[in-house]
Amino acid sequence: MREALVVGGASGIGLAIALQLAERADYHIVHIVDRAQLPEDICHEKFRCHQFDLTSEDYAFFDRFGNIDTLMITAGFGHLALFKDLTEDYIVNIMNVNATAVMRLVSRFYDRIASSGDFYCGVMVSIAGFMSSPFFSVYGASKAALKIFIESVNVELEKAGFSNRILNVSPGSIKGTGFSQGKTDLSLTYGLAAEIIRHLEEKDDLFIPQYEEIFKTVLQRYHDDFRAEGRHSYEYKLNSGRVKNG
Repeated sequence: MREALVVGGASGIGLAIALQLAERADYHIVHIVDRAQLPEDICHEKFRCHQFDLTSEDYAFFDRFGNIDTLMITAGFGHLALFKDLTEDYIVNIMNVNATAVMRLVSRFYDRIASSGDFYCGVMVSIAGFMSSPFFSVYGASKAALKIFIESVNVELEKAGFSNRILNVSPGSIKGTGFSQGKTDLSLTYGLAAEIIRHLEEKDDLFIPQYEEIFKTVLQRYHDDFRAEGRHSYEYKLNSGRVKNG
């Protein structure tokens, strides 16, 4: 029987992934690690909930999860704001949680990833890690760090002869999550969660939701003229109503 660990699984897409894994017969335990508590109206007999702050210096906490074969990291945060309005503490915290924490977690479980046994590892990154993203300057930088990190480690795994990969899940805005002060709505995230799990178990290294419909064109525009696409992104966010002024 299998065990999974979902870091950041108390809400949003992480909770949707944890619930879907728990509903499967082949998983008997799904560990959820989050700074926040699970909502009172959400429970499952297979859930084992643990509280942990990813800004902590000591990650020995994660040594207790030696039996897992699935690691999904969905923790992270960010909000739309101009760089001039971000505090230094915010910059340090967002880089720690969004980027450094992921690298530390992968390091903790690397012996399981770099092995002949099946191990499934995925990380929620962001399409913001692929291009300039005004109003998301430091958030985008944290996700760009993850993108390069995952790509680099996957090549190392391939060259070492291992079949396991780290899945980079890089969506745009996801409805039904707590990101940017939104609220968790599992009805809006369940479909995406199922897609993520499918790519995870196929040991894919990249999944960009709505790639053909939206992001193939966006990424091509960015490749053709990153300055123009940056200006387009700035105006798009400003006109979206998610920011009050520029």
